[in-house]
Amino acid sequence: MPAEPESEVPLRLERFLPYRLSVLTNRVSRALARRYRERFGLSIPEWRVMAVLGRQEHLSASELAERTAMDKVKVSRAVAALLGKGLVARARDASDGRISRHRLTHRGREVYQAIARLALELERRWLADLPPTAREELFRMLDRLEAALVPLERELRD
Repeated sequence: MPAEPESEVPLRLERFLPYRLSVLTNRVSRALARRYRERFGLSIPEWRVMAVLGRQEHLSASELAERTAMDKVKVSRAVAALLGKGLVARARDASDGRISRHRLTHRGREVYQAIARLALELERRWLADLPPTAREELFRMLDRLEAALVPLERELRD
C-alpha cells in the first residue's frame, strides 16, 4: 500500500519574514542604486564598500567582505573599480605585507559625504510617517532579530 502523502504546508510569502525583508531590501537598494549610479557612477557593492570605509578605514578585503556581508569576489571587484575611480587607496599592511589595507581618498570622502546625505534624506522621508518611538522600536527589533540569527547561522553552517 502506498504511503500517505504528507499534507502540504502552505508557505504564504506575504507572511514569511525572510521573503518580506528581502523584497523590501531589494526595493530600497534599487531606488538608492539608481541615484548612486546616475550621480556618482557607483554600483551597490561599490557604495557598500565606501560606506564601510567611511566609518572605519584601513580595512583588508576580508574585513570589508565581513562588514558588507558580500563575498570576497564581489568586494574585490568593487575595490578594483573604486581604485580605478580614485575613490579608494590601497596600501600594504605594515606588519603583514601580504595584506592590503584600504581607505577613502579625499575625493572618495567627498563622494561618501554626498551619498550619505542623500541616503539619510531618503531614510528620513521613508520613515516620516512613523513616530520616533516606533522608529526606535523598529531598530530595537531589528537588533534582536540580528542577534537571534547568529546561532541559526552557526547551526546551518555546521
